[in-house]
Amino acid sequence: MAGLAESGSNPDVDLLYDINGLAKDAPHWFDRVVSFVGEYGLLLAMVLLVVWCWWSVRRRGDEDAASSVAALVWAPVAAALAVLVNVPIRGFVERPRPFRTHDGLDVLVSGKTDYSFVSDHATITMAVAVGVFVANRKFGAVGIGLALLEGFCRVYMGVHYPTDVVGGFALGTAVALLLSPVAMLLLTPVVKAVEGSAWGGWFVRGPGRAAVGRGALIPGARNEALGADERDLAA
Repeated sequence: MAGLAESGSNPDVDLLYDINGLAKDAPHWFDRVVSFVGEYGLLLAMVLLVVWCWWSVRRRGDEDAASSVAALVWAPVAAALAVLVNVPIRGFVERPRPFRTHDGLDVLVSGKTDYSFVSDHATITMAVAVGVFVANRKFGAVGIGLALLEGFCRVYMGVHYPTDVVGGFALGTAVALLLSPVAMLLLTPVVKAVEGSAWGGWFVRGPGRAAVGRGALIPGARNEALGADERDLAA
C-alpha cells in the first residue's frame, strides 16, 4: 500500500502541486500565518467553538439541553477515538509524506516523519464538527467550514496529499456519526443526572434555567402562590 499516489501522474498529485504551488507565490508572512493556522490555530478554533456552543445551549436552557450537552461531550471523545482508529490505518497503508516522494514542494513545517494517510488534523476537526452538528446545526455548519479550511491548509503546507485529507474527513465523520447513537445512549443519562444534581446543574443550564418539574422556580410562580393563599384566607 506504500505506493499509493507516489508515482505517475494522477489527480491527487496534480492537485497537491496546484494547491501547494500557491505557497510559492504568496508572501512569506502569509505562509507563516497559514502554517500556524493549519498546525494549531484551527484546532484551537474547534475547542472554542465547542465551548461557545455549550454556553449557548446552557444559556437557552431548552428541554433538550441535556441531549445537546451530551452531544458536545461526545464531539471531542469522537475525535480521540478517530485518531486511535487512524493508528492501524496509517501502519497498514504506510504512505510517506508527499515531500519525501515528490520534488519541488514548498514544505512550510518541518519535523513530519510519520506516515501521511490519513491526516490526523482533518480527522480531528471533522469529527468535532460532526459532533457539534449533532448538538446544534448552526454551530456544526461553522465547524464543518473550519474543518474544510483545515484540510486546505494541510495540503497548502505540503504535508499531506488531498486524499489524505479526504480520508481524514471520512474517518472523522464515520466515527462521530456511526457511534453517535451508542454514545448518546450512554452519555445522555449521565448528563441528565448531572443536571439534576445540586453541584452540577450549572453545567447543563444557566442560573434560573433549571428544568421544570425538578423543583425549579418559575418566574411569577411565587407571586401566584402567595395570591392563592391570600384568597384562601379572605374566604
